[in-house]
Amino acid sequence: MAVLLVDAEVMAQARFGTSQLTEMLGALNILRRGQPLPWHRAWRDQHVDAFHGYLDGDPVTAAIVAHAISSFWMADFLTVPPARPDMTLDDELLVLESLPDERIREDLALVRSPLAPDLRSTGLASRTAALLRWVWHHTIEADWPRRQSVLRADVVSRISRLGRDGWSGVFNDMRPGMRWLGDGRLQVEERPYPPYDVRGGELRFFAAHCRGGWVSWRLPDRFGIVYPVTGIFAEMYLDTPAPLRRLLGNARSVILLQAAEPVSTTAVVAATGLPLGTVGGHLRVLTEAGLLQKRRSGREVLYWWTDTAQALVAGASTRPRNLGTT
Repeated sequence: MAVLLVDAEVMAQARFGTSQLTEMLGALNILRRGQPLPWHRAWRDQHVDAFHGYLDGDPVTAAIVAHAISSFWMADFLTVPPARPDMTLDDELLVLESLPDERIREDLALVRSPLAPDLRSTGLASRTAALLRWVWHHTIEADWPRRQSVLRADVVSRISRLGRDGWSGVFNDMRPGMRWLGDGRLQVEERPYPPYDVRGGELRFFAAHCRGGWVSWRLPDRFGIVYPVTGIFAEMYLDTPAPLRRLLGNARSVILLQAAEPVSTTAVVAATGLPLGTVGGHLRVLTEAGLLQKRRSGREVLYWWTDTAQALVAGASTRPRNLGTT
């Protein structure tokens, strides 16, 4: 599905959301890859030995993982978009757990063939679900409230950008290879797959802590696009200009950079690890200084750059030596 054919009705009804299963699949993919992105490395290092220990103790599940995910495809039975918002992981896994072994083997063979002998076993759906629950409970569940706040902040930012720049502005940096082509054509990646008509269907976008994202579907009419959130891992590696740190201090300079797009207090707390009261105080000072503007959105207050902040950050980033940087 390199290009999705859409119409005004599909895009008008398109929604952003979060999904526990989607977040877990992103984590699974990070664990199985040998070279994680820098902002995924610390989390992966914490959990990867236990993950491989689980697979070493269950060769059938290890074979499922080896065949289910490649560098360019993920088995269809794993990536079913949720039927409604805010489903629990157990609710989302009901579809997978209902699948017969032969259907799972067919999907695995499409990713990588020939199939390993271990995949002749029965109970492939229950083994897969058990692995997914293990990844969830051992690596994500305790941190889910913080992760979800970052995901929701990203969603709010995308919706705000949609109102300002339209769909082309939303898609340009959503995931690698994705862009709005116009005339009802949404390119979701650069590989030369044939176009797929989703007109008359449902399209949703899911933020997740993942490497590059993926496209998912439950034919004939439910489609999802997963994209990497610009949140909890990536913000730890923001390159804060030294002049900005000297002017505002370490914490305020990092918080200011968080607000290049509309961001909530809770999202800043999640991304920086600073206490809520500290973040609130810094946001207030930055607002009073004319660097941030704010607006209420539901129960959250969103903060984002003023023109003054944009000029300040640009100047600090491009002229460090004029300000005495060593």
